[in-house]
Amino acid sequence: MSIVEKIPCTIVTGFLGAGKTTLVRHVVENAKGAKLAIIVNEFGDIGFDGSFLASCGIEGCDENSVVELPNGCICCTVADDFVPALTKLLDRPEPPQHILIETSGLALPKPLVQAFQWPAIRSRVTVDGVVAVVDGPAVASGQFAEDPDALANQRAADTAVDHDNPLEEVFEDQLLCADLVVVNKADLIDAEARGKVRAEIEGHLPRAVKLVETEHGRIDPRVLLGLAAAAEDDLEARPSHHGEDHDHDDFESVALPVSATATPDDLAARVAKAAETEGVLRIKGFVEVTGKPMRLVVQGVGRRIAHHYDRPWKNSEPRDGRLVVIGLKGFDRAAVAAALAG
Repeated sequence: MSIVEKIPCTIVTGFLGAGKTTLVRHVVENAKGAKLAIIVNEFGDIGFDGSFLASCGIEGCDENSVVELPNGCICCTVADDFVPALTKLLDRPEPPQHILIETSGLALPKPLVQAFQWPAIRSRVTVDGVVAVVDGPAVASGQFAEDPDALANQRAADTAVDHDNPLEEVFEDQLLCADLVVVNKADLIDAEARGKVRAEIEGHLPRAVKLVETEHGRIDPRVLLGLAAAAEDDLEARPSHHGEDHDHDDFESVALPVSATATPDDLAARVAKAAETEGVLRIKGFVEVTGKPMRLVVQGVGRRIAHHYDRPWKNSEPRDGRLVVIGLKGFDRAAVAAALAG
């Protein structure tokens, strides 16, 4: 099966109460007949069970479209629960066109993404994107979750959870793995608080990730689906507290001078090569293009390189190009510099 035939899967993560279930239902209701399937990590989630969609009458979604995994935190039961459930969906005579996976409020998304590298499913599915749903008012108040006590009780009751990370680390893991962050309940906070939430989230992100604000989980499915992130092939850019010793001190950055480039495509090729250096998470900055009056802005996340002209160079400013490289502590700066130099 070629890569274009892989069935895309979207992982929806976020704390209990953030609005994951509401968002998933909205996507299903507005999928315009697309054949979707849902895998939901049932444990501890209130108001979402097999009856949520079983008889909802939504076009393209029937009682066989929802698979419940009630045996504990999905990231800790990958082999026993998740992979077999996913395989059963794939083995159906008419498999779904897209699979939505809603994790529990305690799940760390990276172990789930890693499961997509298993030989049994790797050639058949791809992680189209990881979506982190955030409770806007909770983050604005510094709590991360609307009801931290409920999360603590859930963790205490779930014997399958083999990670005891502080809630702040679980929250950060969900953001670090995300390709899209949805700030839900945005209607419940004012503009100042929304700015505070955005700054808080961006402070956790080591790479460029789009943030969108929603009310009641209402989001156009076209924003959520079709991200084409292939996250299982991009694990280097998704650090995690789980099983690793990552914290903010594990990242470092360096600003490298870059001489004028003949063409934007030439520079993009060099940035792409530099981004392949182990441990590099993001490259961003601006460079002069020979003979052009405009400044070229470059952004590289993984293998995705984008560039555009943002403004004319000012007469008084030196046209000194510079790219900031952000990576895991100890990444090979010399290799990056050599790649950028061409």
